[in-house]
Amino acid sequence: MSHKPLEFEKPIAELEGELQKMRDKANSQNIDLSSEITALENKLAETRNAIYENLSPWQRVQIARHTNRPFMLDYVSQVFDEFCELHGDRLVGDDKAMPGGLAKLAGRSCVVIGHQKGRDTKENLERNFGSAHPEGYRKALRLMEMAEKFGLPVVALIDTPGAFPGIGAEERNIAEAIARNLREMMSLRVPIVAVVLGEGGSGGALGIGVADRILMMENAYYSVISPEGCAAILWKHRKHAPEAAEAMKISAPDLAELGVVDEVIAEPQGGAHRDHLGAAVNLRDAVQRQLDALAQMDPGELLEQRYRKFRSAGQWLES
Repeated sequence: MSHKPLEFEKPIAELEGELQKMRDKANSQNIDLSSEITALENKLAETRNAIYENLSPWQRVQIARHTNRPFMLDYVSQVFDEFCELHGDRLVGDDKAMPGGLAKLAGRSCVVIGHQKGRDTKENLERNFGSAHPEGYRKALRLMEMAEKFGLPVVALIDTPGAFPGIGAEERNIAEAIARNLREMMSLRVPIVAVVLGEGGSGGALGIGVADRILMMENAYYSVISPEGCAAILWKHRKHAPEAAEAMKISAPDLAELGVVDEVIAEPQGGAHRDHLGAAVNLRDAVQRQLDALAQMDPGELLEQRYRKFRSAGQWLES
């Protein structure tokens, strides 16, 4: 899939352009440039490794927001079978920023919910840029309660900059909707696996993120506030977002070390936006493995472990 390179990817893009020109020249003029092509391929591989194996937290944030990155419904179509979307919160309406429904994963019936972004202006307006309204969280809760009724595990796919902060959302009590989800998910008597696909922003992410296992894609981020928001508060300017991203420990490796997430799902080199299928295979294997383990627990054990998980998350330093 073609994509516009990010700023730190430009050295790679330049080498890829040179390599393509050399191959075209060799083909069009019937010239043997095999040694030059091999040398350039080696240089390209070295450059890719040097960049992608040493990504900063801010660079991972940029990858997490890439418009070609696979979104929730992309993963649903490649990972799950027989997805049947269900609509409406039975109170106000249907929120297209929070699709959900019944599906099967390797023959196991489950309920899948998540945030859905758009790739162009029209889609983003329809999906509200992945920022769900109160009815989205209430729909998600309705589906999770249905999962509990029928003994089905829940898979939550998180990808949002945050819940929608508009006046209408406040009028329909988005804070209460998210708070209720936190309370009810903590006592849900079926396995819950949450995966942060790209952006995991604030309460918008946490509203479907109380889970027995929290997984993160390698280049996702999970945070109480965006790096830009943190920079605006602490440094009084968004230009300090890279420093904020570093200080906030919002990347998957940092959060795994802190015990906030249970597993980091590897992405194809360069990010999931370069290889949707490869990313989907890795996500499927990780979720399936976690559900297999959770299926061995009875509801009481599940609830006790979930409680202890959130009580022990993070690290504290005492002066």
